[in-house]
Amino acid sequence: GARETFESYYRKQRRKQARLVLQPPSNMHETLDGYRKYFNQIVGFFVVEDHILHTTQGLVNRAYIDELWEMALSKTIAALRTHSSYCSDPSLVLDLKNLIVLFADTLQGYGFPVNQLFDMLLEIQDQYSETLLKKWAGVFRNILDSDNYSPIPVSNEEVYKKIVGQFPFQDAELEKQPFPKKFPFSEFVPKVYSQIKEFIYACLKFSEDLHLSSTEVDDMIRKSTNLLLTRTLSNCLQNVIKRKNVGLTELVQIIINTTHLEKSCKFLEEFITNITNVLPETVHTTKLYGTTTFKDARHAAEEEIYTNLNQKIDQFLQLADYDWMALEPGSRASDYLVDLIGFLRSTFAISWLVLLVALTSVRLSLQGKVAQTACMSACKHLSTSLLQLLLEAEVRQLTLGALHQFNLDVEECEQFARSGPVPGFQGDTLQLAFIDLRQV
Repeated sequence: GARETFESYYRKQRRKQARLVLQPPSNMHETLDGYRKYFNQIVGFFVVEDHILHTTQGLVNRAYIDELWEMALSKTIAALRTHSSYCSDPSLVLDLKNLIVLFADTLQGYGFPVNQLFDMLLEIQDQYSETLLKKWAGVFRNILDSDNYSPIPVSNEEVYKKIVGQFPFQDAELEKQPFPKKFPFSEFVPKVYSQIKEFIYACLKFSEDLHLSSTEVDDMIRKSTNLLLTRTLSNCLQNVIKRKNVGLTELVQIIINTTHLEKSCKFLEEFITNITNVLPETVHTTKLYGTTTFKDARHAAEEEIYTNLNQKIDQFLQLADYDWMALEPGSRASDYLVDLIGFLRSTFAISWLVLLVALTSVRLSLQGKVAQTACMSACKHLSTSLLQLLLEAEVRQLTLGALHQFNLDVEECEQFARSGPVPGFQGDTLQLAFIDLRQV
């Protein structure tokens, strides 16, 4: 006979119980079990309420349940936002997403609106993408650190097919060559390419069961892949290029590698298209602009080559010890300069050999131009530095003997320029680097 009192008491007590159920444990983010228990409590609570709604007369009504669910939804989403932000393991984030989908689908089956949960999953998707990028930063670092920066040797058909299976590379000339032979790129090219594909698969896993259109999935994958290329891989490449112990041959190899990776981006575009079935020409399709990553890395490697060469030249020049008051010149060019020119000859000989291997397959004069620019840059730097030695403020007097000795050194430089240390220069282009020095 106290129906109204009981109904009021029941609802009041259940609201209190709901608040307890909706309070997540402080360490919930540490394991999947923490999340699972939390969701099970909430599902259990609302399954009971739904059962009571359908089996009793007026004890609860739809308005009361909707109000409770609205409160539960806002508290659940707030708790998930907080706890998921602590997670740094992409596997756990993926498992959490699957659990949330199961949770949402279950409650939707009981008639509860769950659109907000699916909207929140798109936020967690960003979190997942960030954890993936951090994981792949470590993967790329390991690949680049363990690389030997030498063209991959292949001893037989089986090894050749394995590499071509990992990385889209075709070269009729190289195929005709007998074994053993070499690919122009080093091992980090097929490894990095394979890992980019693995990343794309990992992105795709999150989009499953989210009721997204194929265009939305395609857009999500392309945006994440662009971030992987322009941010994660780009940083890893720049760090390798800027290392102090990276030599010229390694830098040349990086230029060759990034050229091949840049060319492979069109195959990554096709790979994504095959997965999502969204054609690249679709109006809103995001393009893979990650190719800029490889261009930027190549330019950074080129700059580093020029800088390294100039630093080496400066080290030799520190040994220069001209006696500006000498009465007689020596019989030959200064020892330090002979050593410097010897260093330049061997450097360009080795670098050019590396480039020649690459040029058989790159089909671009790009690498040849790098070698030419590096050689021209080195000659100009040497010429300017020698001119500065001659025109230093401390040099207040000099004899004809000292000038003759200096002239022998300039002739050594001109002889180097005439010898064609790098093929491809027209006429006396390289000698023009020393024209101002000769004039003075």
